[in-house]
Amino acid sequence: MKTILYFRVSTDRQGRSGLGLDAQRAAVQSFCASRQCETLGEYVEIESGKRNNRPELIKALHHAKVTGATIIIAKLDRLSRNLAFLSALQEAGTKFIAADMPEANELTVHIMAAVAQAEVKMISQRTKDALGALRAKGVKLGNPNGASALRRAQKGNASALETIKAKADAHALDIAPVITAIQDVGITSKTAIAKELNHRGIRTPRGGQWYAKSVTNLLERLSSKML
Repeated sequence: MKTILYFRVSTDRQGRSGLGLDAQRAAVQSFCASRQCETLGEYVEIESGKRNNRPELIKALHHAKVTGATIIIAKLDRLSRNLAFLSALQEAGTKFIAADMPEANELTVHIMAAVAQAEVKMISQRTKDALGALRAKGVKLGNPNGASALRRAQKGNASALETIKAKADAHALDIAPVITAIQDVGITSKTAIAKELNHRGIRTPRGGQWYAKSVTNLLERLSSKML
């Protein structure tokens, strides 16, 4: 399991002295040893748990997103005491585990997913019931011209392609800061950039390896977004 380690201490004094940080590291390292984790990065935040403005956490989340890694924390309250903030992390699809209670954390995720799934099923069933009631009244449902009407209205495939394009654009913007950091240390050729991206564990949009051509495509997409 690829992991990003995130630690938080509440004061500058704790950050300088290591007070509290050593205990967090010990808990996380013990957890990672039991799971055979591959650590890709480590971030330390000096901040109050009541605030959600955390630059190091933002960096950790971005690193996890572009590598497909899981964020590991010592205790659940190391992320935030704000439930809405935790929910936002879940909605963003960021994977994280609290070393002190990994099972409880995973159970919470499953419960949230189960509730969402149940809501989808209920909406689907209500729609079916409503359509059934309309049919019983003799109302004709659907487009009488079938799929051809959708194609003439430029729906269907066009909408799907727009969704794919939007996802590709979002992924390119996520990778942009990584590309800039690589170029800043003197790595500028497409082949060398691809090699460095692979070395850092950065994923392509399809989860594969980077090549000079895929780097070129990415840079062209970013260039078009800046126009």
